[in-house]
Amino acid sequence: MEPAGAPWCDPGRGYGAGSAAEAPTLKGQQPQQLLLTPPRQDGAALKRSLGDVERWQQALYLRAVRQRVAVAAQSQMAHPPTDVGPVLAGATASPASYGFSRPPSSPFAGLSPQPSSTLSSLTTASHVETPPLLQRHTVAARELVLLQELEKHLLDDGDGEAEATGSACGSTVTSSAWGDTIQELNSLTAAPLASLPNNYSNTVPAMSRSPPSNSSSSTASSAASSSPAASTTASSRQLLSEAAAAVADGNHAAAAAHLAVLKTAANPRGDAEQRLVAMMAGALSSRIRRPPASHQHLAGLCGAEQRAEWQLLQHVSPCFGLALHGANLAILDAVADQRAIHLIDFDVSVAQHTALIDSLASRRVAGTCLKVTAVTDPTSPFTPALAQALAATGQRLKEHARQAGVEFRFRAVSCVAGEVEASRSRLGCDETGEALVVNLAFALSRVPDESVSPANPRDALLRGVRGLRPRVVTLVEQELGANTAPLAARFADACAHYGAVLESLDATLGRDSAQRARAEAALASKAANAVAREGPDRVERCEVFGKWRARFGMAGLRPVAIGQGVADRVKGRLGPAARPGFDVKLDSGRLAIGWMGRVVTVASAWR
Repeated sequence: MEPAGAPWCDPGRGYGAGSAAEAPTLKGQQPQQLLLTPPRQDGAALKRSLGDVERWQQALYLRAVRQRVAVAAQSQMAHPPTDVGPVLAGATASPASYGFSRPPSSPFAGLSPQPSSTLSSLTTASHVETPPLLQRHTVAARELVLLQELEKHLLDDGDGEAEATGSACGSTVTSSAWGDTIQELNSLTAAPLASLPNNYSNTVPAMSRSPPSNSSSSTASSAASSSPAASTTASSRQLLSEAAAAVADGNHAAAAAHLAVLKTAANPRGDAEQRLVAMMAGALSSRIRRPPASHQHLAGLCGAEQRAEWQLLQHVSPCFGLALHGANLAILDAVADQRAIHLIDFDVSVAQHTALIDSLASRRVAGTCLKVTAVTDPTSPFTPALAQALAATGQRLKEHARQAGVEFRFRAVSCVAGEVEASRSRLGCDETGEALVVNLAFALSRVPDESVSPANPRDALLRGVRGLRPRVVTLVEQELGANTAPLAARFADACAHYGAVLESLDATLGRDSAQRARAEAALASKAANAVAREGPDRVERCEVFGKWRARFGMAGLRPVAIGQGVADRVKGRLGPAARPGFDVKLDSGRLAIGWMGRVVTVASAWR
């Protein structure tokens, strides 16, 4: 049974749920190539001849550094580095078991011990005793990282804004950046081994680039703070990003090393940031170890327990519940004072339907009757759990409607996505005197599109819905790009999205709450599928609103603007005390619900 209500009015502290950063790629020529390449003869090159000389001189220094690194590498070949396998072998639990309703465990189980590179081995140096030989490897590895940083500055082409702000001779390498890096490299090379920190990985300068932003997705940004907490947060997010980049590049040894370091910051019962690290690191670790078979994975994601957890999340989280309430208000505006309302729903939510029944009862229209047709797709992996719960769901809604004084009828119809319009009579859409509406709350993102199936069931479903000619079609989805985006971008957006949701739960539920544990288990399952799976196995395929808008338009559906009155009523449901953290905004006729500037869910209406 679900709880009677959720305390949405307590404000919580928030953090800017920014997107995770990614590691940069080098571009341009190598230093050796610069030494052999004569200056170009065009006019721009002549103006920058002094800069070229300066770059060649710097390249000479880099070659000398490479020689020192080569000597250290030869010593390393004679003494193989420490393997990261034993460090990861002690970890337990998979991301699928991140949920707190099950026995708590670490999200790093199943990582196979693998040989690692020097850099990957040294990443775990803070967890093991560091012998003198390993310290010498640390020096070589650090020199490699700093060398890459020098190359990044040296080989920049100086286009665009960088050229405008460069020196008078046209060099894009600023004297301060060059001097600071050279000083650090020289001091590292000359420093006695005993003075090197064991946790060298925390002292390497961060090299990152921001992931591409999406115009349809709102992200929160927070200024870097010098406090230890902010430093820890930035370090954890950076390591998560580097681990995701390593996985995307197929470098599982480096990814495993980063995940081993993140294990110290991951606490599934800690604050929101620690819970996020545990969740996302668990998702990555499930990708680099041998994954379970498809049927086993989908059974764990789409089972009855996972559905119950997802339904609970919709009930206790304002980010989800308010969006569902906005969809209900759009439905009420469309049916006006109609007495007979027929609602076709593709994923019945108890939280949404009980609220809709209450809203219909408050209209005080005599003889109000709500008929709900639950559509189940026999080809969907979510259908068995949905079909199993429908009988109890229908009985619960019927009892709630009886108490509210609303006549209620409920039935289920099996129908594949491409046959919705042809099944009009089976769906009961031919009865006269009914106001027909279709609800697609959190359902469309689970329907495969053209990137998964040539049949494109997602577009086929939308065309079928349009063929039913409803008064309104409501859509509620998470604002998250987890469909066709590459892994690195998908992971960055997921970190920002789920980080905001976890932080928002601090404002409504205690950290030790059993309800929160089950709700976060649903989030962890979704995150693991969105990050760790590809192809048909990835069934959590959310989109940002801009892509939904384009898809609805291609299906022949047009937007119906949600009015300011709806937004005000949704805000009123929150209460004034919670408004500083939760955001309820109208944007081009859509209703966006978020936390601290990050849009989490979007409700929209169509016809």
